[in-house]
Amino acid sequence: MKVMLARGMTFPYASELLKSLFVEVADRDFRLDGKVPTDSRVSLVSGVHRKEVSRLREVLESGEESVPEVISLGAQVVAQWMGAAPYVDEGGHPRPLARFASEGAELSFEALVARVNRDIRPRVVLDEWLRLGVVEIDEDGRIRLHAGAFVPSKGFDEMSFYFGHNVHDHAAAAAHNLLGGEPPFMERSVHYDGLSADAVAQLARQASTLGMEALVAVNKNALSLTKRGGTTSLPRQRMTFGVYFYAEASDEAAAEAPPAVSKAVAAKPPGRPSRKKA
Repeated sequence: MKVMLARGMTFPYASELLKSLFVEVADRDFRLDGKVPTDSRVSLVSGVHRKEVSRLREVLESGEESVPEVISLGAQVVAQWMGAAPYVDEGGHPRPLARFASEGAELSFEALVARVNRDIRPRVVLDEWLRLGVVEIDEDGRIRLHAGAFVPSKGFDEMSFYFGHNVHDHAAAAAHNLLGGEPPFMERSVHYDGLSADAVAQLARQASTLGMEALVAVNKNALSLTKRGGTTSLPRQRMTFGVYFYAEASDEAAAEAPPAVSKAVAAKPPGRPSRKKA
């Protein structure tokens, strides 16, 4: 809500967006015998008026997720930079790269971009990434990956894409488990209350380090599996693996409680929502 209001998204706009989501999900996920539902059935399931259903279904015809071009190319380039030889060092960290192939041969930004797409100029990618804060140029003129993963720090459109993508997939995994889907998705967390600011800062650093190690390891394996490829008659699938950390001030009661009263709670196994005692 805070993001919506900050970007000028009013209630009427949000209401229209929510209405279209109800129609989209009712159309896609509540079919009988796999048949495309009529406007009347979508209206019945969603509660949206039939005339509105007809209008919104026309708008939602494609149903494709729109990925900004800089995201599509950038994600592929960073995946190579973080998971493929010779772009990672012995510790698995992305190496700083020379700008031109004439300076660093294969270990250059120019060669890295060409490895993914030869139709786009590396200079264009570099200028955009410098603008977004994804890379930086060090004192030796080498290009360093500034973000641990391709999450632009300045471009709102690019950040919005990841915001929507990550929130959707996290919520979808939780909804799958809540509805008893099998097999359940991994969806767990650890949460404490009544910690000091210093303790939270220490935990944030630990979470960042361990989280990035996990992301880099999964990325490296996924890249290897992608290269292995192979033909299959089964439908293709996509996946998302993510980590997050959040902290805020406790309420007054929790803040006044002694540290010994603070509690740590690990989430219940996937698919089993926690229950609070009355």
